[in-house]
Amino acid sequence: MNDIQFIDTADELHRLCQEMKQEPWLAMDTEFLREKTYYPKFCLLQIATLDWVACIDPIALEGQMDELFSIINDPTIIKILHSCRQDVEIFYQLSGKLPRPLFDTQLVAPLLGYQENPGYAMLVSGFLNINLSKTHTRTDWSQRPLSPEQIQYAADDVIYLAKIYCMMQEQLKTLGRENWLNDDFEQLLNPDLYDIPAEKAWLKIRGKNKLTGKQLAIVQVLAEWREEAAKRSDRPKNWIVRDEHIMDMAKLQPTDIQALSQIRGVTDGFVKRSGKKVCELIKMAQDLPALQVKSKSKSGKKSQKQEAVLDILSGVVRLRAGDNSLNPVILATRKDLEALIEGNEECVLLSGWRYSMVGEELQRILQGKTTLSVDNNDVFFHE
Repeated sequence: MNDIQFIDTADELHRLCQEMKQEPWLAMDTEFLREKTYYPKFCLLQIATLDWVACIDPIALEGQMDELFSIINDPTIIKILHSCRQDVEIFYQLSGKLPRPLFDTQLVAPLLGYQENPGYAMLVSGFLNINLSKTHTRTDWSQRPLSPEQIQYAADDVIYLAKIYCMMQEQLKTLGRENWLNDDFEQLLNPDLYDIPAEKAWLKIRGKNKLTGKQLAIVQVLAEWREEAAKRSDRPKNWIVRDEHIMDMAKLQPTDIQALSQIRGVTDGFVKRSGKKVCELIKMAQDLPALQVKSKSKSGKKSQKQEAVLDILSGVVRLRAGDNSLNPVILATRKDLEALIEGNEECVLLSGWRYSMVGEELQRILQGKTTLSVDNNDVFFHE
């Protein structure tokens, strides 16, 4: 492979883009900071094929990357990433588009014998027998200039990713699994994952299930206000007000500055800046209809019949996992089966390759449309 290209001028980027246009796929990774901002600060973009590698400086090239994003969003070029959600969020934030098609090595790995959600270092070790350095894990990628060691560290992420992609493709082809994850990859390109409306921000606050409907209405209003304030100021949400303080406000419902200031942990600065507005919001929320949140069903002790149904479904999972040379746990855990029985729409067995392999069949069994019989230690399925 040639030396690492460090791209920080428009002319260099244009030349690289001309080269990128000829490629069928690109291995990509980003470096960003988010500790002090609401939106991720894009600091570095690494791109590689088997023949070349480049690190692009988006700080130096701010406002000059339209040609680059036209390639990132080119539907004829596959974008290879590992655990791509945060990378895709940056691309979506800056270009307004989602970079299809994607290939996420973290999603592919379990189909090739790895554990669920493996880290990148694990794949590099498993596929290439290389142990990644952790020297620059805590690097401030916004600082310039970057040292040669930092640039090499960043480039390694895509140099090895390109190699792993090729090895994964060969193994998937051998196993006949090239298209198994098409639906899963497409789900990563749902705009709702990256553009959550402010009015739904309350759904991410932990512990809300313990509140009453009236208290939840206050949480919803305060969380929406905080989300919008964080976006306007580009500051982390918890710098505006922490989750636990929103929860306390919902429980205590202060409607004047004095009551608000008595909540533990609420600072004088917050009361001075936002106290009047927050009290107004709480008063308004008190008159809103009560909200409800779907509570996770408590897994108390199951009856023998319930356990028997789970055992039957687990047996089918083991059979289908064996048919496809997979660890049954990768296909479905017992909790996944419980979620399927409970009708949880977010159950992993209801989408992607898992649905095709066993989820649809399990649904038919639960609906009584498919029955099982045993003869001479063989299990038979009947429609």
